[in-house]
Amino acid sequence: MRDPDRTWNRQQTNRIARLERARKTLGTALSGKIVPADRTMDLLHQVIERGDRVCLEGNNQKQADFLGRALTSLDPAAINNLHMLLSVLALPEHLDIFEKGIASRLDFSFSGPQAGRLARLAMAGKLNIGAIHTYLELFARYFVDLTPRVALVAAEAADRQGNLYTGPNTEDTPAIVEATAFKNGIVIAQVNRIADVLPRVDIPAGWVDFAIQSPAPFYIEPLFTRDPAQISEIQVLMAMMAIRGIYAEYEVNRLNHGIGFDTAAIELILPTYAESLGLKGKIAKHWALNPHPALIPAIEAGFVESIHSFGSELGMENYIRARPDIFFVGPDGSMRSNRAFCQAAGHYACDLFIGSTLQIDLQGNSSTATLDRISGFGGAPNMGADARGRRHVSAAWLKAGRQAREGKNLVPRGQKLVVQMVETFREHMEPAFVEKLDAWQLAQQAGMAIPPVMIYGEDVTHILTEEGIANLLLCRNDDEREQAIRGVAGYTPVGMARDKRMVEDLRDRRIILRAEDLGIDKRLATRDLLAAKNMKDLVRASGGLYDPPKRFRNW
Repeated sequence: MRDPDRTWNRQQTNRIARLERARKTLGTALSGKIVPADRTMDLLHQVIERGDRVCLEGNNQKQADFLGRALTSLDPAAINNLHMLLSVLALPEHLDIFEKGIASRLDFSFSGPQAGRLARLAMAGKLNIGAIHTYLELFARYFVDLTPRVALVAAEAADRQGNLYTGPNTEDTPAIVEATAFKNGIVIAQVNRIADVLPRVDIPAGWVDFAIQSPAPFYIEPLFTRDPAQISEIQVLMAMMAIRGIYAEYEVNRLNHGIGFDTAAIELILPTYAESLGLKGKIAKHWALNPHPALIPAIEAGFVESIHSFGSELGMENYIRARPDIFFVGPDGSMRSNRAFCQAAGHYACDLFIGSTLQIDLQGNSSTATLDRISGFGGAPNMGADARGRRHVSAAWLKAGRQAREGKNLVPRGQKLVVQMVETFREHMEPAFVEKLDAWQLAQQAGMAIPPVMIYGEDVTHILTEEGIANLLLCRNDDEREQAIRGVAGYTPVGMARDKRMVEDLRDRRIILRAEDLGIDKRLATRDLLAAKNMKDLVRASGGLYDPPKRFRNW
C-alpha cells in the first residue's frame, strides 16, 4: 500500500536549504558559482552537515588538497561523524580529520604514503574502516549505497558559469560528480584558474554548485615515473623472463602494468630484447596504462599502438600532444584520462595484468596490507582478476583458458593472465613469500569480516621471481600448486621448505621454468639491455618533448 504521508523529495528540499544557507552567508562575495578562496570555510560550514558522506577527491595523482586542508579546520563541535569516501589517502590532511574528531568512518581504495599512520589509527580505534575497495568497486558504490552528500573535487579550470575543464588529469572527477549531482548532493570544485573560455568542457556547469580558485595549483604526484638508473640487473633478468616466458608464449597484445621498477624494466627492454626476438608487432600493442615515461622508447620504436590512461603523468604533456595516434587526445591537445573507464578497460579488455605485492602465501593469495601498513589495493583487484563476464576472445585468453581446463569436463572458456612479479626478498630482507598472510591477523585486530587480500590465488596464473616462473595454470592439484610456488620462492623459509624432488618434476613438466629453460643467458641480463639508462636518455628518446619533474633531474 502507498503511504499517503510520505515525503518523496526530502533530499531535494535539504539540498535547497543548504544552498540557501550558503548564498545567505556568502552574500555579495558569491559571484554566480564562484566563491573567493578566503570564504571557503564559510561555505563548507553551511553545506556540510553532521554525519554526511563526504567524497574528497584524492586519487593516485590529483589531489583536492586546498579543500582537504579546509576540511581539517571545520568546527568538530558543529560538524562531526563524517563518513569519508576517498580513492587514495595521500596527504596528512586525509587522516587529520579523523584525529580531530571531524570524521569517524572511512571507505577507501589505497593509502600509499599514509599506510603506516592509517594502521595505527585503525588499531587505536580513531577511525572505522568500512571496506578497502578496488577503485572500480568504490566508484560503483557511489551509485548505489555510498552516494556522496557533498563532493569536493579538483579541476584545472572553471569558467564563470561553473563549467569545468579537468585537463589531462580527469581521473575520478566524472564518476564522483555525476553520482553526487544526480542524487541531490552538493558539488564544490577547487580550480587552478577561472577562465572566460575553456579549452573544452569536461564537467558541465549544471552538475557543479560552487567553484573556488585555490591559492596554489592542486597537488599532483608523478606516481608512475621511475628513473631507469635505479633498475637493477636482477630486474632486467626478470623482465627478460616475462617477455620470453609469458608475453611471447601467449602472444600478449592487450595489457596493463602495475607501478614499479620491475615493470619499468619490461617496458625499457621491449625495443632491445623483445626486438631481438622478432616480437615487434606481435606483443604489447594496446595498453591500459598511465603515460609511463619508461614507455617512450617502445613507443618510438613502433611497439605501442594505443594507450588509454587512468590519469596523466607530470612532464609528459608535450609528448602526449605530439603523439595523438597513441594517446586519447582532445581537440585542445591535452589527453583525456578517466580512471573509471580505464579500470573497466583493464578488467574486461586486457589479456594480462602484471604487478607486484608485499606478501604471497602458499595458495598464491597476495596482499599489500600487512601488520604495520594498510596500503590498500588501488586497481589491482580489478586488473588482477579473471573477468567472468567476458565473452570476446583473443589468442592469449584462449590459451590460458585451455591450460587451466585441460583434462577437466568444463565448458570451454578463456582466462585472463594475472602475473605477480616479485623478488623473493623485499626491502630490509623481508621475505615476499609467507606461510600465512599478515592479512589474517590484521583482519582480526581491526575487526574486519574478511582478510584484506589484494589478489586471490585462484585468479593468479603465474608467479615470476628471479628464480623463475611458476605457471599455476598447469598445476593439477593443490600440492602441485604449493610446490610450484615454493619452487620459485628462492632462499626464503617458504622456498627452503620445498620438496626438491617434486619441484624438479614440475620443472621437467615446464610448470616451473628457470631462465635457462627459456633459453636465456643470464650473462646477458645487464643494464646494457635498457633502451634508456637514466632520465636524460628518456628525454633524448622523446626528442626533447618529455620534461621530467625537478626531483628526477640530476643534470
